[in-house]
Amino acid sequence: MSNATIVTNAAELLKLSQSELDDLFKNSRTGPIPNGEGRGTAIIAPGTAFTPEIASFVNLFAWQGKIFDAANGVLKNLILPFGLHAIIAKVYYEKSWLDQKECIVLDYSQTSTIAHWVRDEIREIAPGLYLGKVFWNHSRLIDFALEFPPSG
Repeated sequence: MSNATIVTNAAELLKLSQSELDDLFKNSRTGPIPNGEGRGTAIIAPGTAFTPEIASFVNLFAWQGKIFDAANGVLKNLILPFGLHAIIAKVYYEKSWLDQKECIVLDYSQTSTIAHWVRDEIREIAPGLYLGKVFWNHSRLIDFALEFPPSG
């Protein structure tokens, strides 16, 4: 995809390579801390034929998204097939580990035993669409998308 290409939904992100995802993240503004429920899409093995199938599997059995409480700077993940609200994170602005520019950090280090070593970073790449990077103890793992319904 070229720099002029506009991504408007998670399905389009599943078609991008890792370098294209990284460029999109680096060239996007931080955006506001989201509020409410965002539908999640895991982006694993980006740019391959397997990416959409893996995303569907993860969404069905493991992770469906995140529910943000912007006023209190926290979120809960929607996990397991029945959408359990679990794995809390603190939410705040800080420099990205990827490019040292401001991003929204989803910090599990003081709120979760199971995800203590996880840090997510997100930026808004289109209205209501956020691209995220997952780090495990400073090592990059995967990308993900969060889609929020239009407000109004």
